[in-house]
Amino acid sequence: MSAEPAPPAGGLRLFTGEPQHEAFCRLKDLLPSVRMARSQAPHPFPEGPRIDLPATFEFDGATRSVEDALAGTDTAALLVLKDGVVRFERYALTGGRDVQWISWSVAKSFVSTLVGIAVDEGLIGGIDQPISDYVPVEAGSAYDGVSIRHVLQMSSGARWNEDYNDPGSDVHRLAAAMTGATTLDAFVATMAPESPPGSVCRYNSGDTQALGALLVRATGRSLADYMHEKLCEPLGFEADSYWLTDAAGMEMAFAGLNLTARDFARLGELYRNGGRWGGRRIVPEAWVRASVRADAPHLQPGRPILADHPLDLGYGYQWWLPNGDRGAFSAIGVYNQLVFVDPPSGAVIVKLSASRTYGTSMEERTNRDLENVALLQAIGASLDDG
Repeated sequence: MSAEPAPPAGGLRLFTGEPQHEAFCRLKDLLPSVRMARSQAPHPFPEGPRIDLPATFEFDGATRSVEDALAGTDTAALLVLKDGVVRFERYALTGGRDVQWISWSVAKSFVSTLVGIAVDEGLIGGIDQPISDYVPVEAGSAYDGVSIRHVLQMSSGARWNEDYNDPGSDVHRLAAAMTGATTLDAFVATMAPESPPGSVCRYNSGDTQALGALLVRATGRSLADYMHEKLCEPLGFEADSYWLTDAAGMEMAFAGLNLTARDFARLGELYRNGGRWGGRRIVPEAWVRASVRADAPHLQPGRPILADHPLDLGYGYQWWLPNGDRGAFSAIGVYNQLVFVDPPSGAVIVKLSASRTYGTSMEERTNRDLENVALLQAIGASLDDG
């Protein structure tokens, strides 16, 4: 579902069935990275009475054990906030309150947030502008003349294969750019078109890397520098955080963010509150609303395509939209990383994982993406008042 393999460095062997928790807690040390310092005014979340997790949840017509699902997906951190107050926090394996865990594609939702801020600041003229007005690309290539909106919605029309189980897929080639054979910017500049922009939602990590390049060009700053000022500082990040980079220093925008569970939760809490934090407007409310809405038929649940199959999830601006009437939304990464927001209950839930079967096929039975969404939906619903 979301995110992509790390580069073949640091001894990593992803999507092989091997345990990954020893690596996911220290990728910032194994691979090139850039640090973002913790906020000068850290904001610890208040803590309330501990809740009990529901014993079971429903998925695929069966009742399943919550604890079995957590253990079976190598869960390293589970953090549950209700109305901004910590009500459950548990770490296992190599997880911990002070551990910076790899985001994989949860990073995509952070990148989308920064695009919204840059638009609000006038650094980006508007999302109906072509992304090629900012990012140098080859004439006739995938992003030449394509609107920023369509890139945000994974609808650029670029040719792409996000099959984690195929070492020749595009997503593996993108990750290989991290080894120095090429650069992430060069990869984006030469991608090939396939379908008309705005017609198909095909999950494509290259689209997010193009958005990272957009931010660098529009702001004149590195992604890490811009995120530090616009999110880390005002949201009161409690720990240093890190972006993985290629050999040229470009951030791995599509997957390379390393944060603690509590700092991941800040993005969910910011969006739960419509873009406000501590009474201060950080992201325009209109951007938040648009980001978590499927505003075209090809974005509705059952229409977005991952690799070669549709998913029963909708898509917004780099946010996944679960089916149902609760208005929930989630950032989701491979190996079962999630920042899940359930507005009716006031819940923000972070699940950091190293699910060892992930990517050994592209099937739900190994990847358990939809099962994890159902699990967190049940935890959120259990917090409904009354």
